[in-house]
Amino acid sequence: MNNRPTSFWVVIPAAGIGSRMAADRPKQYLQLGDRTILEHTLGCFLGRAGVRGVVVALAPDDPWWPMLGCAADPRISRAAGGRERADSVLAGLERLKDLGALDGDWVLVHDAARPNLADEDLQRLLDQLGEDPVGGLLAVPAKDTLKRVAADGRVEQTVDRRPIWLAYTPQMFRLGLLRQALTGAAQAGAEITDEASAIEWLGHRPRVVEGRADNIKVTRPDDLQWLQLQWGPR
Repeated sequence: MNNRPTSFWVVIPAAGIGSRMAADRPKQYLQLGDRTILEHTLGCFLGRAGVRGVVVALAPDDPWWPMLGCAADPRISRAAGGRERADSVLAGLERLKDLGALDGDWVLVHDAARPNLADEDLQRLLDQLGEDPVGGLLAVPAKDTLKRVAADGRVEQTVDRRPIWLAYTPQMFRLGLLRQALTGAAQAGAEITDEASAIEWLGHRPRVVEGRADNIKVTRPDDLQWLQLQWGPR
């Protein structure tokens, strides 16, 4: 295990609209306690030892970001997000290059609407991947019985859950390798759902680091309600 502090950059893709929340604004700008979801997410990294800079990839016409107090934080840089997540992450990587990041530097990509990242999970990711040749991601082993379901809504098969893990974030890869993977996958028209899938497309095998199941991504209204109940007044 790497006992030396691992320095890293952070990219937060935050250009999505979160249509499944059926809210009047993108989900990352919904309130959670006394701050927005995005502010809580950024707070997981800001001020932490080892963070060399944070880039938030935002929609070019985003009217909500300038209203946040952290918008003026010198530790945060802005990039123009794209239509797809991979486009936003690529834009974030290009901005990191402008800031002086090198191809061999670690980059952690984290969902804008995943505000409940535990510091011990982040530390475990850094410790276990600091010397890894590929990189990897936080993930959680599947606990429920899995069913493969046909188009008619009937079960086709019960799937063995033992090798199945749920992919979470942060996902941690070297800047140059991740940039190469995302660019190549885009040119090939490959379907990329997260950074690890781009690395897999390039032929590598990312390492899984087990994290906490409550590091949830706010996708639907009940996700936000659950977090509000867990956190209480803050």
